[in-house]
Amino acid sequence: MNPLRCAVIGVGYLGKFHAQKYAALPDCELVAVVDSNADNAKAIAEQNQTYALTDYRELLGQVDAVSIVTPTTLHFKVARDFLKAGAHVLVEKPITVTVEEADELIRIAEMNNLRLMVGHLERFNAAILGLDLTQDKPLFIESHRLAPFNPRANDVSVVLDLMIHDIDIILDIVDSEVERIDAKGVVVLTNDTDIANARITFKSGCVANVTASRASLKVERKMRMFMPNCYVSVDFQNRVLARYRKGEKEMFPGVPEIVGEESTFENGDALMEEIKHFVSCIQQAREPICSGKAGRRALATAIEITRLLQS
Repeated sequence: MNPLRCAVIGVGYLGKFHAQKYAALPDCELVAVVDSNADNAKAIAEQNQTYALTDYRELLGQVDAVSIVTPTTLHFKVARDFLKAGAHVLVEKPITVTVEEADELIRIAEMNNLRLMVGHLERFNAAILGLDLTQDKPLFIESHRLAPFNPRANDVSVVLDLMIHDIDIILDIVDSEVERIDAKGVVVLTNDTDIANARITFKSGCVANVTASRASLKVERKMRMFMPNCYVSVDFQNRVLARYRKGEKEMFPGVPEIVGEESTFENGDALMEEIKHFVSCIQQAREPICSGKAGRRALATAIEITRLLQS
C-alpha cells in the first residue's frame, strides 16, 4: 500500500505536533505544512524534512489527507475545500463555528465517501480507553476541567475550549437525547465566560453536571460516573481509572462494604494514537470513533450552553 500523502494546515502550537506525528508514521508521507506565517511554516517544515507553504489551496488535489489546526473560524472553509478536492479531513475541535457548517461538511464527506474526523483528543486518553461501560450505564455524571488561563485559546469561550471535551465524552457514554440544559457562567479574566457550569438532563434519566474553568491556579481533569451498583472515577490528567463496587461483606450492619480497584496507565501519546486512528480509518474505510457527526453533536450542545450563558 502506498503511503498516504498528508499535510498539516496551521502549524502553530498544536499543529507542529500534528506535523511531527505524520512525519514519524511509516505509512504516511508528510507532503507539506502550511501556515500564514511564512517563517513559522519554514521552521516546522525544516524540522520535519518537508515543504513549507503559506496558501493551503496549492495542495488541493495533491494530498490524500490533512489535519486542519487553524483558528476555529477557518475550519469550515479549509475543510470544505479539501473535502471537495477528495481529501480525508481531521479537523481540530470544535468542528466548526455553527451547526449548519458542520452539517455541510458531513454532507460533503458522505457524498464523496471520505473520512471526516474531529480532534477530540481526550477520546484517546489511556484512562478513557480503559473504561468499559458495556454492562453499566451512568445515572449521574460529574466532571471538572480546570486550567490556568492560556491566551492561545482566546478565540473561543471556555465552553468551546475546555468543556466541549467532557461534553463529547458524556454524550458518547450516555447515548441518549438531551432533554434539558441549565447553565451558569462567570466572567473573570476576559470579556467572555471563563468559568462555566452546565447541568445536562438526558431523556434516559441520566444527569450530567459539567464544570470548566480557565481561571484556575491548578490543573484538574476528572470525571466521575455513578451507576446503581458501581462508581467510576477517571483522572485524565494522571491517567488513573478507579472502579468501586458494593462488596459481599458489611462495613456496618445492613450496609455493604465498598471495594475498589485502581489502574494507572503509562503516559501514552494521545495525539499519535488519534492520528494513527485517523489513518487506519482511511485505510480500512471505516468511521472514526469521533466522527463528524459526533463532533457536530458536541458542538450543538456546547452552542446551546453558550446561548444560555449569554442570556
